[in-house]
Amino acid sequence: MVDVLSQNEIDALLAALSSGEMDAEELKKEETQKKVRAYDFKRAVRFSKDHIRSLTRIHENFARFLTTYFSAQLRTFVQINVVQVEQLPYDEFIRSIPKMTILNIFEAEPLEGRMVLEVHPNVAYAMLDRLLGGQGSAPSKINALTEIETIVMERIFSRAFDSLQEAWKTVIDLSPRLEALETNPQFMQIVSPNETIALISLSTKIGETTGMINLCIPHVVIEPIMSRLSVHHWFVSQKKSRAPEEVEVLEQRVSKAKLAIVAELGSSTISVREFLGLALGDVIALNKNVGEGLHIKVGEKLKFIGSPGSVKDRLAVQIDEIVSEGVEEHDE
Repeated sequence: MVDVLSQNEIDALLAALSSGEMDAEELKKEETQKKVRAYDFKRAVRFSKDHIRSLTRIHENFARFLTTYFSAQLRTFVQINVVQVEQLPYDEFIRSIPKMTILNIFEAEPLEGRMVLEVHPNVAYAMLDRLLGGQGSAPSKINALTEIETIVMERIFSRAFDSLQEAWKTVIDLSPRLEALETNPQFMQIVSPNETIALISLSTKIGETTGMINLCIPHVVIEPIMSRLSVHHWFVSQKKSRAPEEVEVLEQRVSKAKLAIVAELGSSTISVREFLGLALGDVIALNKNVGEGLHIKVGEKLKFIGSPGSVKDRLAVQIDEIVSEGVEEHDE
């Protein structure tokens, strides 16, 4: 990784060179020497900056969908925003969360492996209090969940995964499904301790209660679709060619479509009194001469000019001229 100097550092470096405090030749020698940079194998870099940006965009949408979902379910003010997307070892994530928390372990087919949605107790118990008729305040002391509270939690968070499916739709069609709900991180070992994970941290506010929701995605789970998280996949559209069978089916369907074809003899304007006084045998003068062509419309558009006639004792119209595209009918 190349270090980028700030403007102040550049100005200080130029001033030192011009005053003689720093020798340019020595600086060149230092740059030619090999530099060693420490690498921690326990914190392997598996996600590039490009991947992190894509994950950020996806889960910003996830945060918006969650805000809408929880606001409707809890019927109170809910605000959820992405705070940070980072990569770290799974063991470090486990050590960073409270000993008593809400851990929603889930799978998302077709991806293989398990992921975790960790909800801070303040947030989880505020949701529970609101669902059970309270004001949505977090308790001063966190106790173990009862069976009824566990069922309520499972129901609300299992439906929350629909928001995750919607957020990932532009990349892959996932089918998230809640596998288990745990409260002790020590009993949750979904990957090896040194496995790199992507941790998406969401700040959550429910009424006056604040806390964090963390989404843990192991690298091994989304490794098969890592290429889809690149900028190339997001912004380069691939032209899809239709198969001959599809073209044939479309042509057959279009050929069966019905369109209204109307041949207009002409038009006339009369008063309401004249209209009410019409009787059998009266003649209405049209705005066209007998020798002028008829306007033949397909739908509402003028397409042909024709002349009237008959075929086998049935009224007919003969097409004499095809109207060019862009020509519109003008009132005379």
